Amino acid sequence: MPGHSGGLTKWFKEGWVDISRPRKGGGYQPCGRKSARGKGKGGYPKCVPASKARSMTKAQIKSAVRRKRKAGNPGGKPTNVSTFAKRGRKKKRVTRRKRR
Repeated sequence: MPGHSGGLTKWFKEGWVDISRPRKGGGYQPCGRKSARGKGKGGYPKCVPASKARSMTKAQIKSAVRRKRKAGNPGGKPTNVSTFAKRGRKKKRVTRRKRR
C-alpha cells in the first residue's frame, strides 16, 4: 500500500520516547526496555511521541509516570494510562435544613 501517509504509518514515524528515562544531555531515551525479566532498574516505560514530550511540563511528566507505575502490570499485560490526568470537579455542597 504505497502512498499512505496517515494511520499506522504516521504513528510509527512520530518517534516515541520514554518520558520516565531522561537523558543527561536533554531529551529522552527511545521507547521500550531491554528486558522485562530483570525487574531491576527502572519500571514500566511511559511512552509518548517526542513532540508531546517536548510540550509537557515537568509536573505533567511526573504525574503521568507516577500513574503508569501505580497501574502496574496485572496479568502480564501493560496497562494503558492516559497521558494527562482528568481534572476533578468540585462537588456542590448541599446543606440540609434541620427539621423541627
